[in-house]
Amino acid sequence: MVGKVSERVLLREGLERTDNGMKQTNWPDVPAINQKNYYTDYMKRDDQVLALRPQAEATRDRLVQTAKDRDRALARNGHAEVPLPILDLPGAEDATATADGQLDPSKIIVIHPGSQNLRIGFASDALPKTIPTALATKFPQTESEMHEALPRRKFEGKTPDEQYGEEWSKKYQKMCSELKVEMRANKRKVLPNSKELVVNYNRRTEAEKIPTHNDPLQVEWTDLENLEDPNSAASCFIGQAALRVPDDSNPKFKVWWPMHYGWLNEDEYTTAEHLCDDFETLLDRAIRQELGLTKSSSWRNYSCVFVIPDLYDKRYVEQVLKSCMSWFEFNRVCFIQESMAAAFGAGYTQACVVDIGAQKTSIACVEDGLMVEDSRINMKYGGFDDINLRRRYDFLLAEELKIKHCTMQQADISVQLYQFHLRAPNQPTHKYQFKTYDEVILAPMGFFEPSIFDNSTKLRGRRKLMDRSYNSYDVDVPDDPQSAAQLAILALVQPSVASSANGFQPSASDPNLATPMKEKSQSFNFLSRENGTPMGSNAPSPAPEGTSTPVPGPFLFSANSNGTASPAPSGAPGANGANGVRNGLSPAPPPPGMFVDSTARSAKTLAIERDAVLPVAPLDIAILTSIQNAAKGDDKKLRDYLGSIMVIGGGSKTPAFTQTLEDKLKARRPDLFDRILVSRSARDMDEQVVTWKGASVFAKLPANDSWITPFEHERLGARVLHHKVLWAW
Repeated sequence: MVGKVSERVLLREGLERTDNGMKQTNWPDVPAINQKNYYTDYMKRDDQVLALRPQAEATRDRLVQTAKDRDRALARNGHAEVPLPILDLPGAEDATATADGQLDPSKIIVIHPGSQNLRIGFASDALPKTIPTALATKFPQTESEMHEALPRRKFEGKTPDEQYGEEWSKKYQKMCSELKVEMRANKRKVLPNSKELVVNYNRRTEAEKIPTHNDPLQVEWTDLENLEDPNSAASCFIGQAALRVPDDSNPKFKVWWPMHYGWLNEDEYTTAEHLCDDFETLLDRAIRQELGLTKSSSWRNYSCVFVIPDLYDKRYVEQVLKSCMSWFEFNRVCFIQESMAAAFGAGYTQACVVDIGAQKTSIACVEDGLMVEDSRINMKYGGFDDINLRRRYDFLLAEELKIKHCTMQQADISVQLYQFHLRAPNQPTHKYQFKTYDEVILAPMGFFEPSIFDNSTKLRGRRKLMDRSYNSYDVDVPDDPQSAAQLAILALVQPSVASSANGFQPSASDPNLATPMKEKSQSFNFLSRENGTPMGSNAPSPAPEGTSTPVPGPFLFSANSNGTASPAPSGAPGANGANGVRNGLSPAPPPPGMFVDSTARSAKTLAIERDAVLPVAPLDIAILTSIQNAAKGDDKKLRDYLGSIMVIGGGSKTPAFTQTLEDKLKARRPDLFDRILVSRSARDMDEQVVTWKGASVFAKLPANDSWITPFEHERLGARVLHHKVLWAW
């Protein structure tokens, strides 16, 4: 071991240590942060957020302009008193804003796409333009050649068992029997053998051929010569013209439906590019043909309000935003949810909005212009399920028969004789005589027995082309919006979705679900009856608030009739034994990292399991579930929502629909018989356009901070939605 070298030796060797006062580095010394008291304002001020900064700058510019106008007016008048600025006069702000084109309603396009109809128009229009959400392009096969007819059946079968199967026949006979019992209870006359008389008459009736020149209401089929560019594969027909292309046309055309059951139709398309391109083409042609804006260069002078579903896919909204900014190049864009827009259109500050569309039925509670997130329900059935077929002229005939003959008025149920005309392309018109009995009411009654519909293909192709959205910081956690009411509907169909990764209720670990309020002494069990057979439930009752108390699960359907706590889901902790539910409280989850279940499922696995369940439930049960999740134990809110149920959508136009729904709800809750009220939209407005009308009203609001400009989208992309939309993104 070498000893210490003396300074004399180092001096002789030229290695003497000297200190010239220079620092080892020119980087400044950063003192350590005082861990006991430090603060930062990073991303805590609006001027640090790009999406919010233009709003503050516009407000500041407006104040500067107001001050200049005051000084100019003072100098011109020569008075000591400063005149009142024009912007402060009542109603002058709207007039000034309209003058410079910023809030001119004729410069705002409102778009509401649906599964069957697209509604589009200017915010200044009284009513929108309505066209089918379909486009026809050249294709080797038509849709009737590619798919089997709807509804599926064995055409050679003569009995319901042979045509639809034994299970369907049992459900159908059950509905028929219940209808007879209800009609007898209401003192309605029920003739024996009425159904057999109708079936035998319709089987024997022959069609009467009417020459085309003797048919005053003959259909004008689409002329293929009107196609813009016959040599281009991108040329297409949209809307009603697409549905009236003859099935035997040469060349053949296929009708595409970009929207399907409330989301993008991934089943019939093979690539996401084709799907998005058809959706954009449909909107492009609608703007050109229906609104008269034939030059795309003028679109940048227009703004757009786009209506999206209550429970939306983030990928869908992001794609719409990208299309509006890059394809259409609108001046600015904002989004509004369907139920919120419906409340705007009807003028309601508080309501339970029930929107019965063609292929989906959505329910949500709105309070003070904002939606209660946990009350949102989206079910995959609607007026499309009543009757529909594959061939285009059969589709048009089915829609006509449904509109003319379907009813929920029991007074109209009797053996009656009707007629209809079948008009097919290049064929003479066929006139049919037919009789109906209870078929006209059993079809719309399927809303309260949705299992009677054909639900076998409604989830086919889901997530085939477009994956779900995931969290930006944790790529394995899906972040599409969730709802406790929707989860309850899924749990009714498949109870296993009610358990989380460690077997506990999802609301205890899912931050997206709102925390319910304190439960009152009387739990709101909508399906319990004192004299009746209740439905089944698999969820515990909500627990009181508290930091050490677990968050209660969403309302599920109780098997108990006493209105107290319901049992936990089967297979979940606390379902049986000593670890069961005690005093109506669900078991508290263990601390993180302890007692981890070896069979625990990840958030992605749970999302895949939820996507595999078709949300279908009787309409009256779904409404009561939505209201309970919105009230969260507040008796006053519960009664307010039950007294303000608003039914909109094309499916609600069936005669006596609101009265039938109200009777069903009163049968579920006889204790609140006098509080339940189901009504249509206010002001005698068409139920199909209430949502679009509300979006047009929203577009004309002078104070609207949800507009997205191309500058913001260029800088932030889809992240700008987090700062701009009026709900939690």
